[in-house]
This record gives sequence, C-alpha cells and structure tokens, in this order.
Amino acid sequence: MNAGMLRVGLGRDVHPLVPGRPFLLGGVELPSDRGEWGHSDGDVLTHAVTDAILGAAGLADIGELFPPSQAAWKDADSLKLLALAFGLVQKAGWRLINLDCVVTCERPKVLPYRDRIRASLARVLGVPEQAVFVKGKTNEGLGALGAAQAVEALAVCLLERP
Repeated sequence: MNAGMLRVGLGRDVHPLVPGRPFLLGGVELPSDRGEWGHSDGDVLTHAVTDAILGAAGLADIGELFPPSQAAWKDADSLKLLALAFGLVQKAGWRLINLDCVVTCERPKVLPYRDRIRASLARVLGVPEQAVFVKGKTNEGLGALGAAQAVEALAVCLLERP
C-alpha cells in the first residue's frame, strides 16, 4: 500500500440538556423530553466530528469558524456547518478514511438510532456508511452526564492526503 500523508483528529463536545430543545445526534432527532442547549442546534456529535476533521487537517476548530458570538450561527443546522468545514478540509487536499465516535448519555439510548446517525454523517462526508461508526455509552450514574443533565460526544478521524 502506498499511502500518502495520514493525520488523526480528535473532537470533543459537551452540552447541557434542557426542556424544549430537540435531542440531535448526527442530524438525527432522538425522542427525548430534553435536548442539547447550544448557540446552534446543539448537535453535540456533529460538533465533535467537525472539530475532529478540522483538527486533523490543521485548519481551525468549530468555535473559530462558527463563533457563537455571531448571530449568523444562531440555531444553525450543525450538518450544514459540518459540510462547510469538510469542504475546507477537502479543498486542502484531504480525504476522510474513517470516523469513530462515542456518545455518552444516560438517555435516550443511542443503539436503536445508530444506523440512521451513521448514514446521516456518511452522507454529509461523502463516505460509505462503513467508514463511520457511533457507539453509545452511559456514565454509570456519575456526574452531570450520569445524572442525565448533559450529553458528551468524542470523535476521532483519520484523514489522508494522497
């Protein structure tokens, strides 16, 4: 195998859960009585993925590209932000090899929605669903995550520049 340059990126995001907001993961709404609070739509997983790919390419981070201080990003669709960020990554000559993610929340359970979440992220990133994986974990009752007051997402990606 004659690989080009490879780069790994890590993204992390955490949001409190509040009533009256949708619970979004990778652009998929999960049934819940509370959702992520955030300046944009609060999609914690998509934010972590965006940071992972931007970091791997050495370009920026999500807060730098889409600062919460700017009204233009208020209630923005995080999948659209991911698409814009990934466009910059591609323009810099990178392609996504794979993406692996972990979402930590007590509820709702991620597993029943995993395939839809994978498909949604893969569609935006232009990769096969097999290149995207999402795992759901709990925090075993510990801290704000364990008390179902927050949700956290981690994402790691591998980029290649041929």
